[in-house]
Amino acid sequence: MKRKILTVDDSKTMRDMVSYTLKGAGFEVLEAEDGLKALGLLATTRVDLIITDINMPNMDGVTLVKRLRASGGHMSTPILILTTESGDDKKAGGKAAGATGWIVKPFAPEKLLSVVNKVCPA
Repeated sequence: MKRKILTVDDSKTMRDMVSYTLKGAGFEVLEAEDGLKALGLLATTRVDLIITDINMPNMDGVTLVKRLRASGGHMSTPILILTTESGDDKKAGGKAAGATGWIVKPFAPEKLLSVVNKVCPA
């Protein structure tokens, strides 16, 4: 059975790049353009991994991570932050919110797949 991944980013181009990379490696990919849409999707769909940007309208990625960790239904779901932000304070905020890992954009497809397979093994 294919592992299911939700990618959350307000940039369609970035969602397309992540989706293309993951689908090429055999994953099923769902997409949302912000944290609110992601929460709506996750209310009815189970995923094996969430990859989210930080800077998005309506609900940013750190708030999304906090809400998911507080909901109980996603306490153990791996959540990766994929963002242009690379500051230590931002990373610390993501970790404190409950993020599993951090990848800086632009990403190398091999690096993304390596991290995904590490936090979400088959």
